[in-house]
Amino acid sequence: MGINTVLVAGAGGVLGSQIAFQIAYYGYKVIAYDINNEAILMAKDRMNQLGREFISENNAKQENVSAAIANMEFEIDLMEVVPNADLIIEAIPEVLSIKQEFFESISKLAKKEAIIASNSSSFIPSYLIDKVEYPERYLHMHFANKIWLHNICEIMKHDLTSDNVFKTIIEFSKSINMVPIPINKEQPGYILNSLLMPFIKSALLLVVNGVTDPYSVDKTWMISTHTDFAPFKTIDIVGPQTVYNIEMNQANKGDAEAQKIADYIKREMIDQGKMGRTNGKGFYNYPNPAYESSDFLKI
Repeated sequence: MGINTVLVAGAGGVLGSQIAFQIAYYGYKVIAYDINNEAILMAKDRMNQLGREFISENNAKQENVSAAIANMEFEIDLMEVVPNADLIIEAIPEVLSIKQEFFESISKLAKKEAIIASNSSSFIPSYLIDKVEYPERYLHMHFANKIWLHNICEIMKHDLTSDNVFKTIIEFSKSINMVPIPINKEQPGYILNSLLMPFIKSALLLVVNGVTDPYSVDKTWMISTHTDFAPFKTIDIVGPQTVYNIEMNQANKGDAEAQKIADYIKREMIDQGKMGRTNGKGFYNYPNPAYESSDFLKI
C-alpha cells in the first residue's frame, strides 16, 4: 500500500499547516486543502512562517524549505482533489458535527484503497467511523503542536482497522521523522491529552474559581519544577479555541466544571479576539511574551 500524495484538510489551521509542511518537507506531494480562499491565504502565510521556523529551530536549509513549499498545491475544491489522494488527514475544527459531515462527503469521493485519518485531539474513531465507507482503512493520527520539535504521532486503531493500514501508517510516520506511538485500544485523549488536559484543566480551575491569576500559576509551576513548560503558556500555543472545544465536549456530557472553564475561555479569550500565539494575543502578548523576560521568575 503505497503513499505518494497526501491530502491535508484544514491546512489553514495551526496543526493542519504544520502537518502539511512536515509531510512536504520529507518529500511527499501534499494537497493543502481548506474551505475558502481566505483560509488558503492563511495557509500560505503559515507555510512561509513555518519555513522560517524550520530554518531557525530545526537547522533546515533554505533549499529544503523551498522544495517543501514546491511540493504543495493549495486547493478549495474538495471534490476535485480527494480522488487523487493516497492518504487523507483531517485537521479541521474539533467539532463533532463538522467532522462527521466532512468524512461523510470525502469517503464517497476517495478511492477505495486510500487511507483516511483524523488528527482529532479528543474524539476516538468510534465517534466518526459510521461516516466512513470501508472502515478498515480508517484510523486516527494525532500530532502535537510544533511537530518538528515534539515529533510524536499517536496512531489509534479501532476494532475494524486493518493490520496492514495500521502498519502502513506507522511506517509512513517514521518516513516524515515522527516517532510513531501505537495505540491499540480506543482511548479518549490518547496518551498525550490524557496527561495534558487534566494539567490544563487544573490550572484553569485555579483561575476560574478566583484562587489566583494565570501568571502566578505559570510562575509556580516553572519555578517549582525547573521547566519552561507551563499551563497558560501551553494554552496560548495550543490555542484557546481548541481548549474551548474540548471543554465544551465534556460540558455537553454534564461536566459542570468543564462548562465553567468553557464559559471563561469564551468570555475572556475568544470573545475578545485573543486566540493565542496564532494572532499574538492570548494570556500573554506576542512576539515578546512576559515569560521570556529575564525577571519573570524573579522576586
